[in-house]
Amino acid sequence: MRRGLLVTGTDTEVGKTVVTASVVAALHARRVTVQPLKPVESGTDDFGGTPHDASLLARCAHVALSTTNVLALPEPLAPTVAAERAGVPLTIEPMDAAIAAVPDETTLVVEGVGGALVEVVRGVMVADLPVRWGLPVLVVAANRLGVLSHTLLTVEALQSRGADVRAVVLNTVSSEPPSIAQQTNEVELRHLLPEGVPVHTFPWLPAQEREEPSSLARAADVAFGDRVLAWTQ
Repeated sequence: MRRGLLVTGTDTEVGKTVVTASVVAALHARRVTVQPLKPVESGTDDFGGTPHDASLLARCAHVALSTTNVLALPEPLAPTVAAERAGVPLTIEPMDAAIAAVPDETTLVVEGVGGALVEVVRGVMVADLPVRWGLPVLVVAANRLGVLSHTLLTVEALQSRGADVRAVVLNTVSSEPPSIAQQTNEVELRHLLPEGVPVHTFPWLPAQEREEPSSLARAADVAFGDRVLAWTQ
């Protein structure tokens, strides 16, 4: 197992990038040498071809964008579909090479794409990457109705492949007063998840703060404290 973390989620649009960026920003604030990586990012049209998630991760670690992304695809689709539609070759070898190029003493934080059972390339799912790349896992889930089953299925899929799931992050996805489901989801997950998989709630951040490394680092401190160091050892 190498020094670092892979962040995946129960679905798309659950807050993986915000949580990943917050972990990276918190590690950088603690003077940890951290290298974020978003190996493949699909859906760059709104940003003029620039991969937004990889750019945010680069800003949080104060590294060059060129070090944080292997492949950016224009359409917001599953990577295999987006690559086929763009006529772009999609193979795992360049991603493996990007992982291998990060020095062992550097903390590597990788953000997956979509949910855990999305194919990164044909025949390789996000859930296969933790063992392939020797990284423990953080699972991000949106705090809303339906999260219990989605989270349990995701953790089960990861653990069945031999992944070391360090924690589940229950992400607050709305500034509205919480529903009964949102109020009770954390307690239920603590009851239902396998022993050794804790749950942490990540706070709601307005759109502007989700783009600011300092705000993201503070949110990580509130949600995780120094656990970010323990998770990545």
